[in-house]
Amino acid sequence: MDKSTVGGIFLAFAGIALGLIIEGGKVGQMIQPTAAMIVFGGTIGAVLIQFPLEVVMEAAGQLRFVFTHKAGSSAGLAESLLRYAHKARRDGMLSLDEELDGITDPFLKKTLMLAIDGMEPDELRGIMDLELSLKAEKEDQIPRVFEAAGGFAPTIGIIGAVLGLIQVMQKLENINEVGKGIAVAFVATVYGVGSANILFLPWAGKLKIRMRERQLVREMTLEAVVSILEGINPRVLEGKMSGYLNKSPEVEREKLAYQ
Repeated sequence: MDKSTVGGIFLAFAGIALGLIIEGGKVGQMIQPTAAMIVFGGTIGAVLIQFPLEVVMEAAGQLRFVFTHKAGSSAGLAESLLRYAHKARRDGMLSLDEELDGITDPFLKKTLMLAIDGMEPDELRGIMDLELSLKAEKEDQIPRVFEAAGGFAPTIGIIGAVLGLIQVMQKLENINEVGKGIAVAFVATVYGVGSANILFLPWAGKLKIRMRERQLVREMTLEAVVSILEGINPRVLEGKMSGYLNKSPEVEREKLAYQ
């Protein structure tokens, strides 16, 4: 679990709730199902208008990486790549063919397969660089879904508040009901602004970090396989991969040790 995300959301909501209580309010006053329906229903609808359904579904699926993160996974990949380098240097490139069945990463598997098949390093780099660019372009759309939601939500919240005020205006003869109605109407604005700045926009920022981390891992993978194909000394390769690992703020910086 990503403690930063979970802790940040808890702290934000706790701070708002505590401030409300200190000011003499009640948390129950903020629970308005109708306002939530207007804000979140309207926001999701607007996002679906802007983005294709498959992109929105992909973004929803990627949301789990905002709350979970596997620390040290890149360092583990680097260990495997260095092991491949030592094996290829000792037994030849074809000896890595037996490693393919145990590889679950599609990008690594494809890159290593092309290298084993005898593709020239420059040609391999050109093909996989193109795939890197295509993957990066596709993944760039994921954070944009939540950025769009963060832009729509406050405006939808204002719409909800206006709708509530319209209903209030029909009860002007009862001043007590007017006061309660205005308070309820503005809950929609709170939902819109709060969800945008506590959930949607921060989620987009965290996903950008995750997507960049994945891209760095793929770049490291490609560089490592090309280096293995070119017969570069594994110690030199270790230095190259350490540089990639140090670029990512989320990757566990472990000193690599190899047999």
